Amino acid sequence: MPRKPIDQDTFMEDAKSTQKKKHMSASNMRLASHNKTRVAYFHDEGVGNYHYGERHPMKPHRLTLTNHLVLNYGLHNKMEIFQPRRATDDEILEFHASDYVDFLKRVTPDNAENYEQLFQRFNVGDDCPIFDGIYDFCQRYSGATIEAARKLIAGGADICINWSGGLHHAKKSEASGFCYVNDIVLGILEMLRYFPRVLYVDIDIHHGDGVQEAFYMTDRVMTVSFHKYNGDFFPGTGHLDEIGSSLGKYYSVNVPLRDGIDDNEYVWLFREVMNGVMDTFKPSAVVLQCGADSLGCDRLGVFNLSIKAHGRCVQIMKDYKVPMLVVGGGGYTVRNVARCWTYETSILVDQELNNDLPPNEYLGFFRPDYKLHPHLSGHVENQNDIQYLTKVRERVLEQLRYLDGAPSIQMQEIPPDIQGFLDGDEQLQDEEDDDTMDQRPQARKNRLVPETEWYESDDDNFGELGAVDMVM
Repeated sequence: MPRKPIDQDTFMEDAKSTQKKKHMSASNMRLASHNKTRVAYFHDEGVGNYHYGERHPMKPHRLTLTNHLVLNYGLHNKMEIFQPRRATDDEILEFHASDYVDFLKRVTPDNAENYEQLFQRFNVGDDCPIFDGIYDFCQRYSGATIEAARKLIAGGADICINWSGGLHHAKKSEASGFCYVNDIVLGILEMLRYFPRVLYVDIDIHHGDGVQEAFYMTDRVMTVSFHKYNGDFFPGTGHLDEIGSSLGKYYSVNVPLRDGIDDNEYVWLFREVMNGVMDTFKPSAVVLQCGADSLGCDRLGVFNLSIKAHGRCVQIMKDYKVPMLVVGGGGYTVRNVARCWTYETSILVDQELNNDLPPNEYLGFFRPDYKLHPHLSGHVENQNDIQYLTKVRERVLEQLRYLDGAPSIQMQEIPPDIQGFLDGDEQLQDEEDDDTMDQRPQARKNRLVPETEWYESDDDNFGELGAVDMVM
Protein backbone atom coordinates (compact mmCIF):
# COMPACT_ATOMS: atom_id res chain seq x y z
CA MET A 1 0.00 0.00 0.00
CA PRO A 2 1.59 3.33 -1.00
CA ARG A 3 2.39 5.85 1.70
CA LYS A 4 0.08 8.80 2.02
CA PRO A 5 1.81 11.96 0.79
CA ILE A 6 3.05 14.36 3.44
CA ASP A 7 1.69 17.89 3.56
CA GLN A 8 4.93 19.88 3.44
CA ASP A 9 3.33 23.02 4.86
CA THR A 10 2.09 21.11 7.87
CA PHE A 11 5.48 19.61 8.66
CA MET A 12 7.65 22.64 8.03
CA GLU A 13 5.70 25.46 9.67
CA ASP A 14 7.92 27.98 11.37
CA ALA A 15 8.52 26.87 14.95
CA LYS A 16 9.46 30.31 16.21
CA SER A 17 6.07 31.85 15.55
CA THR A 18 4.27 29.06 17.37
CA GLN A 19 6.57 29.00 20.38
CA LYS A 20 7.22 32.63 21.26
CA LYS A 21 3.85 33.34 22.82
CA LYS A 22 3.91 30.14 24.84
CA HIS A 23 7.46 30.14 26.09
CA MET A 24 8.69 33.73 26.19
CA SER A 25 6.61 34.86 29.14
CA ALA A 26 8.42 36.20 32.22
CA SER A 27 7.49 33.12 34.24
CA ASN A 28 9.23 30.86 31.75
CA MET A 29 12.35 32.99 31.23
CA ARG A 30 15.21 31.68 33.34
CA LEU A 31 18.00 33.30 31.32
CA ALA A 32 19.49 36.68 32.08
CA SER A 33 18.06 39.77 30.44
CA HIS A 34 21.01 40.17 28.04
CA ASN A 35 20.28 39.79 24.35
CA LYS A 36 23.18 37.57 23.35
CA THR A 37 23.20 33.90 24.33
CA ARG A 38 26.30 33.04 26.35
CA VAL A 39 27.80 29.75 25.22
CA ALA A 40 30.55 27.77 26.97
CA TYR A 41 32.43 25.07 25.06
CA PHE A 42 34.16 22.23 26.92
CA HIS A 43 36.79 20.18 25.14
CA ASP A 44 39.60 18.03 26.47
CA GLU A 45 42.45 17.97 23.95
CA GLY A 46 43.24 14.34 24.73
CA VAL A 47 39.75 12.85 24.60
CA GLY A 48 40.00 11.97 20.91
CA ASN A 49 43.19 9.95 21.29
CA TYR A 50 41.65 6.72 22.59
CA HIS A 51 40.99 3.67 20.44
CA TYR A 52 38.31 1.05 20.99
CA GLY A 53 39.90 -1.28 18.46
CA GLU A 54 40.63 -1.49 14.76
CA ARG A 55 37.29 -3.05 13.83
CA HIS A 56 35.15 -1.23 16.36
CA PRO A 57 32.69 1.37 15.00
CA MET A 58 33.16 3.82 17.89
CA LYS A 59 35.97 6.22 16.98
CA PRO A 60 36.80 8.88 19.62
CA HIS A 61 38.92 10.54 16.92
CA ARG A 62 35.65 12.05 15.61
CA LEU A 63 35.92 14.49 18.54
CA THR A 64 39.26 15.76 17.25
CA LEU A 65 37.78 16.25 13.77
CA THR A 66 34.83 18.14 15.25
CA ASN A 67 37.04 20.42 17.30
CA HIS A 68 39.25 21.23 14.31
CA LEU A 69 36.22 22.22 12.23
CA VAL A 70 34.88 24.36 15.07
CA LEU A 71 38.21 26.16 15.38
CA ASN A 72 38.80 26.59 11.66
CA TYR A 73 35.31 28.04 11.17
CA GLY A 74 36.21 30.55 13.89
CA LEU A 75 33.38 29.50 16.18
CA HIS A 76 35.68 29.60 19.20
CA ASN A 77 35.55 33.38 18.92
CA LYS A 78 31.83 33.25 19.76
CA MET A 79 32.17 31.12 22.90
CA GLU A 80 34.08 30.73 26.12
CA ILE A 81 36.46 27.78 25.72
CA PHE A 82 37.29 25.53 28.66
CA GLN A 83 39.75 22.69 29.16
CA PRO A 84 37.76 20.65 31.71
CA ARG A 85 39.32 18.71 34.55
CA ARG A 86 38.80 14.97 34.79
CA ALA A 87 36.00 13.55 36.92
CA THR A 88 37.13 12.23 40.29
CA ASP A 89 36.35 8.76 41.59
CA ASP A 90 33.91 10.24 44.09
CA GLU A 91 32.03 12.08 41.34
CA ILE A 92 31.69 8.93 39.24
CA LEU A 93 30.57 7.02 42.34
CA GLU A 94 27.63 9.41 42.68
CA PHE A 95 25.88 7.03 40.27
CA HIS A 96 28.05 4.02 39.49
CA ALA A 97 28.66 1.07 41.82
CA SER A 98 32.02 0.96 43.59
CA ASP A 99 32.94 -2.56 42.43
CA TYR A 100 32.26 -1.61 38.82
CA VAL A 101 34.33 1.59 39.08
CA ASP A 102 37.15 -0.35 40.73
CA PHE A 103 37.08 -2.82 37.82
CA LEU A 104 37.32 -0.02 35.24
CA LYS A 105 40.26 1.52 37.13
CA ARG A 106 42.22 -1.72 37.30
CA VAL A 107 41.57 -3.59 34.05
CA THR A 108 43.89 -3.14 31.05
CA PRO A 109 44.47 -5.11 27.83
CA ASP A 110 47.64 -6.52 29.45
CA ASN A 111 45.94 -7.88 32.58
CA ALA A 112 42.46 -8.55 31.10
CA GLU A 113 42.81 -12.31 31.47
CA ASN A 114 43.00 -11.85 35.24
CA TYR A 115 39.54 -10.26 35.22
CA GLU A 116 37.75 -12.49 32.70
CA GLN A 117 35.48 -13.88 35.40
CA LEU A 118 34.02 -10.34 35.76
CA PHE A 119 33.44 -9.64 32.05
CA GLN A 120 29.91 -11.03 31.94
CA ARG A 121 28.99 -9.39 35.24
CA PHE A 122 30.04 -5.95 33.97
CA ASN A 123 28.97 -6.60 30.35
CA VAL A 124 32.34 -5.99 28.72
CA GLY A 125 33.42 -7.79 25.58
CA ASP A 126 32.90 -7.15 21.88
CA ASP A 127 30.64 -4.08 22.15
CA CYS A 128 32.39 -2.64 25.18
CA PRO A 129 36.00 -3.80 24.82
CA ILE A 130 38.88 -3.29 27.20
CA PHE A 131 41.32 -0.79 25.70
CA ASP A 132 44.29 1.24 26.89
CA GLY A 133 43.27 4.12 29.14
CA ILE A 134 39.64 3.09 29.42
CA TYR A 135 39.05 4.70 32.84
CA ASP A 136 41.05 7.77 31.93
CA PHE A 137 38.80 8.18 28.87
CA CYS A 138 35.71 7.95 31.08
CA GLN A 139 37.11 10.53 33.49
CA ARG A 140 37.78 12.97 30.64
CA TYR A 141 34.34 12.94 28.98
CA SER A 142 32.47 12.72 32.29
CA GLY A 143 34.49 15.51 33.84
CA ALA A 144 33.57 17.78 30.93
CA THR A 145 29.85 17.10 31.41
CA ILE A 146 30.05 17.67 35.18
CA GLU A 147 31.97 20.92 34.71
CA ALA A 148 29.44 22.07 32.09
CA ALA A 149 26.58 21.33 34.49
CA ARG A 150 28.27 23.38 37.20
CA LYS A 151 28.80 26.25 34.79
CA LEU A 152 25.04 26.34 34.16
CA ILE A 153 24.29 26.15 37.87
CA ALA A 154 26.59 29.09 38.57
CA GLY A 155 24.83 31.15 35.90
CA GLY A 156 28.08 31.53 33.99
CA ALA A 157 26.52 30.49 30.67
CA ASP A 158 23.14 29.97 29.05
CA ILE A 159 24.26 27.00 26.96
CA CYS A 160 27.13 24.60 27.63
CA ILE A 161 28.50 22.21 25.01
CA ASN A 162 30.43 18.95 25.53
CA TRP A 163 30.54 16.91 22.33
CA SER A 164 32.59 14.19 24.02
CA GLY A 165 29.69 13.40 26.38
CA GLY A 166 26.33 11.81 25.74
CA LEU A 167 27.16 8.16 26.50
CA HIS A 168 23.61 7.32 27.42
CA HIS A 169 23.61 3.49 27.61
CA ALA A 170 25.89 2.91 30.63
CA LYS A 171 24.14 1.48 33.68
CA LYS A 172 24.92 1.73 37.38
CA SER A 173 26.90 -1.53 37.42
CA GLU A 174 27.65 -2.34 33.81
CA ALA A 175 28.83 -1.06 30.47
CA SER A 176 26.47 -1.07 27.51
CA GLY A 177 26.40 0.05 23.89
CA PHE A 178 29.98 1.40 23.73
CA CYS A 179 29.33 3.36 26.97
CA TYR A 180 31.14 2.74 30.28
CA VAL A 181 30.32 5.73 32.50
CA ASN A 182 27.01 7.55 32.07
CA ASP A 183 28.13 11.18 32.05
CA ILE A 184 24.56 12.34 31.38
CA VAL A 185 23.27 10.88 34.64
CA LEU A 186 26.21 12.40 36.51
CA GLY A 187 25.51 15.79 34.94
CA ILE A 188 21.80 15.66 35.73
CA LEU A 189 22.46 14.66 39.33
CA GLU A 190 24.68 17.70 39.63
CA MET A 191 21.99 19.93 38.11
CA LEU A 192 19.33 18.58 40.46
CA ARG A 193 21.20 20.17 43.37
CA TYR A 194 20.06 23.54 42.03
CA PHE A 195 17.39 23.16 39.34
CA PRO A 196 13.98 21.90 40.52
CA ARG A 197 13.20 20.09 37.25
CA VAL A 198 15.52 18.83 34.53
CA LEU A 199 14.37 17.72 31.07
CA TYR A 200 16.45 15.17 29.16
CA VAL A 201 15.94 15.02 25.37
CA ASP A 202 17.62 12.35 23.22
CA ILE A 203 17.77 12.38 19.38
CA ASP A 204 20.25 9.51 19.02
CA ILE A 205 18.89 6.68 16.85
CA HIS A 206 19.22 4.36 19.86
CA HIS A 207 16.94 4.60 22.87
CA GLY A 208 18.39 6.53 25.82
CA ASP A 209 17.86 3.55 28.11
CA GLY A 210 20.57 4.23 30.70
CA VAL A 211 19.27 7.70 31.49
CA GLN A 212 15.64 6.59 31.47
CA GLU A 213 16.39 3.72 33.84
CA ALA A 214 18.29 5.97 36.25
CA PHE A 215 15.39 8.42 36.61
CA TYR A 216 12.47 6.07 36.01
CA MET A 217 10.95 6.64 39.45
CA THR A 218 11.23 10.39 39.93
CA ASP A 219 9.18 13.35 38.74
CA ARG A 220 12.12 15.74 38.95
CA VAL A 221 13.57 14.46 35.67
CA MET A 222 11.54 13.91 32.54
CA THR A 223 13.23 11.82 29.85
CA VAL A 224 12.16 12.14 26.20
CA SER A 225 13.75 9.84 23.62
CA PHE A 226 13.25 9.79 19.83
CA HIS A 227 14.64 6.53 18.46
CA LYS A 228 14.25 3.54 16.18
CA TYR A 229 12.21 0.81 17.83
CA ASN A 230 11.10 -2.59 16.60
CA GLY A 231 11.83 -4.74 19.65
CA ASP A 232 15.12 -6.02 18.22
CA PHE A 233 17.15 -2.92 17.44
CA PHE A 234 19.61 -2.18 20.26
CA PRO A 235 18.97 -1.75 23.15
CA GLY A 236 15.51 -3.29 22.66
CA THR A 237 13.78 -0.79 24.96
CA GLY A 238 11.87 2.41 24.27
CA HIS A 239 8.31 1.26 23.68
CA LEU A 240 5.51 3.80 24.03
CA ASP A 241 4.32 1.92 27.09
CA GLU A 242 7.50 2.63 29.07
CA ILE A 243 6.15 5.66 30.91
CA GLY A 244 7.83 5.54 34.33
CA SER A 245 6.68 4.21 37.68
CA SER A 246 6.00 5.32 41.25
CA LEU A 247 6.52 9.11 41.45
CA GLY A 248 7.96 8.99 37.94
CA LYS A 249 4.83 7.61 36.33
CA TYR A 250 4.23 9.46 33.03
CA TYR A 251 7.63 11.19 33.25
CA SER A 252 9.35 8.85 30.80
CA VAL A 253 8.32 9.74 27.25
CA ASN A 254 9.28 7.51 24.33
CA VAL A 255 8.83 8.26 20.63
CA PRO A 256 9.47 5.02 18.71
CA LEU A 257 10.16 5.43 14.99
CA ARG A 258 10.55 3.13 12.02
CA ASP A 259 13.30 2.93 9.42
CA GLY A 260 13.87 5.71 6.95
CA ILE A 261 12.13 8.67 8.60
CA ASP A 262 12.87 11.85 6.67
CA ASP A 263 13.49 15.49 7.57
CA ASN A 264 9.98 16.89 7.36
CA GLU A 265 8.34 14.14 9.38
CA TYR A 266 11.01 14.06 12.07
CA VAL A 267 11.08 17.83 12.62
CA TRP A 268 7.29 18.01 12.69
CA LEU A 269 6.97 15.23 15.26
CA PHE A 270 9.84 16.60 17.35
CA ARG A 271 8.23 20.04 17.49
CA GLU A 272 4.79 18.66 18.34
CA VAL A 273 6.10 16.47 21.16
CA MET A 274 8.45 19.06 22.61
CA ASN A 275 5.80 21.80 22.63
CA GLY A 276 3.64 19.48 24.70
CA VAL A 277 6.50 18.55 27.01
CA MET A 278 7.60 22.15 27.60
CA ASP A 279 4.03 23.32 28.25
CA THR A 280 3.45 20.54 30.77
CA PHE A 281 6.76 19.91 32.54
CA LYS A 282 8.16 23.47 32.45
CA PRO A 283 11.77 22.42 33.03
CA SER A 284 14.25 24.59 34.86
CA ALA A 285 17.07 23.24 32.67
CA VAL A 286 17.47 20.96 29.65
CA VAL A 287 20.03 18.32 28.72
CA LEU A 288 20.03 17.63 24.96
CA GLN A 289 21.78 14.52 23.65
CA CYS A 290 22.61 14.96 19.94
CA GLY A 291 23.62 11.48 18.84
CA ALA A 292 24.56 11.77 15.15
CA ASP A 293 23.79 8.15 14.25
CA SER A 294 20.26 9.34 13.43
CA LEU A 295 21.73 11.01 10.32
CA GLY A 296 21.30 9.38 6.93
CA CYS A 297 24.19 7.19 5.75
CA ASP A 298 25.38 6.43 9.28
CA ARG A 299 27.22 3.11 9.60
CA LEU A 300 24.79 1.80 12.21
CA GLY A 301 21.77 4.01 11.55
CA VAL A 302 18.72 3.56 9.35
CA PHE A 303 17.18 7.06 9.26
CA ASN A 304 17.29 9.61 6.42
CA LEU A 305 17.94 12.79 8.39
CA SER A 306 20.05 15.56 6.93
CA ILE A 307 22.45 17.59 9.04
CA LYS A 308 20.11 20.58 8.69
CA ALA A 309 17.13 18.64 10.07
CA HIS A 310 19.19 17.28 12.95
CA GLY A 311 20.28 20.84 13.67
CA ARG A 312 16.71 22.05 13.42
CA CYS A 313 15.91 20.06 16.55
CA VAL A 314 18.76 21.84 18.34
CA GLN A 315 17.38 25.18 17.17
CA ILE A 316 13.92 24.31 18.46
CA MET A 317 15.29 23.51 21.91
CA LYS A 318 17.46 26.65 21.91
CA ASP A 319 14.40 28.79 21.09
CA TYR A 320 12.77 27.81 24.39
CA LYS A 321 15.47 29.89 26.13
CA VAL A 322 15.97 27.54 29.06
CA PRO A 323 19.49 26.83 30.40
CA MET A 324 20.76 23.94 28.31
CA LEU A 325 23.58 21.41 28.38
CA VAL A 326 24.29 19.94 24.92
CA VAL A 327 26.22 16.68 24.61
CA GLY A 328 27.19 14.32 21.81
CA GLY A 329 26.44 10.59 21.69
CA GLY A 330 26.40 8.05 18.89
CA GLY A 331 27.61 8.59 15.35
CA TYR A 332 29.70 6.15 13.35
CA THR A 333 30.42 7.78 10.01
CA VAL A 334 32.96 10.06 11.59
CA ARG A 335 33.13 12.75 8.91
CA ASN A 336 29.36 13.30 9.13
CA VAL A 337 29.50 13.38 12.93
CA ALA A 338 32.09 16.17 12.79
CA ARG A 339 30.05 18.11 10.22
CA CYS A 340 26.85 17.74 12.24
CA TRP A 341 28.24 18.82 15.60
CA THR A 342 30.13 21.72 14.03
CA TYR A 343 26.92 22.91 12.36
CA GLU A 344 25.00 22.58 15.62
CA THR A 345 27.69 24.54 17.43
CA SER A 346 27.11 27.32 14.89
CA ILE A 347 23.37 27.22 15.63
CA LEU A 348 24.02 27.56 19.35
CA VAL A 349 26.24 30.63 18.82
CA ASP A 350 23.98 32.17 16.12
CA GLN A 351 26.64 32.03 13.42
CA GLU A 352 26.03 31.12 9.77
CA LEU A 353 28.64 28.89 8.15
CA ASN A 354 29.85 28.59 4.57
CA ASN A 355 28.96 25.23 3.05
CA ASP A 356 32.55 24.90 1.80
CA LEU A 357 34.63 23.41 4.59
CA PRO A 358 37.58 25.58 5.68
CA PRO A 359 41.15 24.34 5.19
CA ASN A 360 42.15 22.15 8.12
CA GLU A 361 44.49 19.35 9.06
CA TYR A 362 41.84 16.68 8.49
CA LEU A 363 40.27 17.95 5.29
CA GLY A 364 40.96 14.63 3.54
CA PHE A 365 38.34 12.96 5.73
CA PHE A 366 35.61 14.97 4.00
CA ARG A 367 36.28 14.08 0.39
CA PRO A 368 35.02 13.98 -2.27
CA ASP A 369 32.65 16.92 -1.70
CA TYR A 370 34.40 18.88 1.12
CA LYS A 371 30.99 20.34 2.05
CA LEU A 372 29.36 20.98 5.41
CA HIS A 373 26.03 19.63 4.16
CA PRO A 374 26.46 16.50 2.02
CA HIS A 375 23.42 14.72 0.65
CA LEU A 376 22.40 12.09 3.23
CA SER A 377 18.69 11.54 2.62
CA GLY A 378 16.67 8.91 0.81
CA HIS A 379 18.98 5.91 1.06
CA VAL A 380 16.61 3.85 3.26
CA GLU A 381 12.96 3.21 2.45
CA ASN A 382 10.72 5.33 4.67
CA GLN A 383 8.42 3.05 6.65
CA ASN A 384 6.82 5.88 8.66
CA ASP A 385 3.47 6.83 7.19
CA ILE A 386 1.35 9.74 8.37
CA GLN A 387 -1.10 7.45 10.16
CA TYR A 388 1.66 5.91 12.28
CA LEU A 389 3.29 9.22 13.15
CA THR A 390 -0.06 10.76 14.06
CA LYS A 391 -0.79 7.82 16.32
CA VAL A 392 2.56 8.22 18.09
CA ARG A 393 1.93 11.94 18.53
CA GLU A 394 -1.52 11.34 19.99
CA ARG A 395 -0.25 8.68 22.41
CA VAL A 396 2.50 10.95 23.71
CA LEU A 397 0.22 13.97 24.13
CA GLU A 398 -2.35 11.77 25.86
CA GLN A 399 0.34 10.63 28.32
CA LEU A 400 1.27 14.24 29.06
CA ARG A 401 -2.36 15.05 29.84
CA TYR A 402 -2.17 12.71 32.84
CA LEU A 403 0.30 15.09 34.48
CA ASP A 404 -1.12 17.80 36.72
CA GLY A 405 1.26 20.44 35.48
CA ALA A 406 4.88 20.76 36.56
CA PRO A 407 5.65 19.11 39.92
CA SER A 408 6.30 21.46 42.82
CA ILE A 409 9.69 20.68 44.34
CA GLN A 410 10.91 21.29 47.88
CA MET A 411 14.58 21.98 47.27
CA GLN A 412 17.09 19.87 49.16
CA GLU A 413 20.57 18.46 48.59
CA ILE A 414 20.53 15.33 46.44
CA PRO A 415 22.28 12.53 48.34
CA PRO A 416 24.83 10.28 46.64
CA ASP A 417 22.26 7.48 46.30
CA ILE A 418 20.41 8.31 43.11
CA GLN A 419 17.15 7.08 44.59
CA GLY A 420 17.70 8.88 47.89
CA PHE A 421 15.36 11.70 47.02
CA LEU A 422 12.55 9.15 46.83
CA ASP A 423 12.85 8.28 50.52
CA GLY A 424 10.03 9.09 52.89
CA ASP A 425 6.29 9.15 52.47
CA GLU A 426 6.53 9.45 48.71
CA GLN A 427 7.56 5.80 48.46
CA LEU A 428 4.35 4.74 50.21
CA GLN A 429 2.32 5.45 47.10
CA ASP A 430 -0.14 2.63 46.53
CA GLU A 431 1.14 -0.16 44.29
CA GLU A 432 -2.28 -0.33 42.69
CA ASP A 433 -1.41 2.86 40.81
CA ASP A 434 0.95 0.81 38.70
CA ASP A 435 -0.34 -1.18 35.76
CA THR A 436 1.18 -3.40 33.12
CA MET A 437 2.50 -0.33 31.30
CA ASP A 438 4.73 0.64 34.23
CA GLN A 439 7.19 -2.24 34.38
CA ARG A 440 10.65 -0.85 34.67
CA PRO A 441 12.70 -1.91 31.63
CA GLN A 442 15.60 -4.16 32.57
CA ALA A 443 19.01 -4.09 30.94
CA ARG A 444 19.34 -6.86 28.40
CA LYS A 445 22.13 -9.29 29.13
CA ASN A 446 22.27 -10.59 25.58
CA ARG A 447 22.77 -7.66 23.28
CA LEU A 448 20.66 -7.72 20.13
CA VAL A 449 22.62 -6.90 17.02
CA PRO A 450 20.90 -5.19 14.07
CA GLU A 451 21.90 -5.97 10.51
CA THR A 452 23.88 -2.73 10.27
CA GLU A 453 25.87 -3.27 13.45
CA TRP A 454 29.22 -4.16 11.94
CA TYR A 455 30.72 -3.33 8.58
CA GLU A 456 33.27 -4.64 6.15
CA SER A 457 35.78 -1.84 6.02
CA ASP A 458 37.19 0.91 8.21
CA ASP A 459 38.09 2.98 5.16
CA ASP A 460 35.44 5.62 5.79
CA ASN A 461 36.84 6.39 9.20
CA PHE A 462 40.23 7.16 7.70
CA GLY A 463 39.13 9.45 4.90
CA GLU A 464 39.09 6.84 2.13
CA LEU A 465 36.46 6.75 -0.57
CA GLY A 466 34.02 4.13 0.73
CA ALA A 467 30.57 2.81 0.01
CA VAL A 468 28.88 5.82 1.57
CA ASP A 469 30.78 8.17 -0.74
CA MET A 470 29.61 6.23 -3.78
CA VAL A 471 25.94 6.73 -3.02
CA MET A 472 26.23 10.40 -2.08
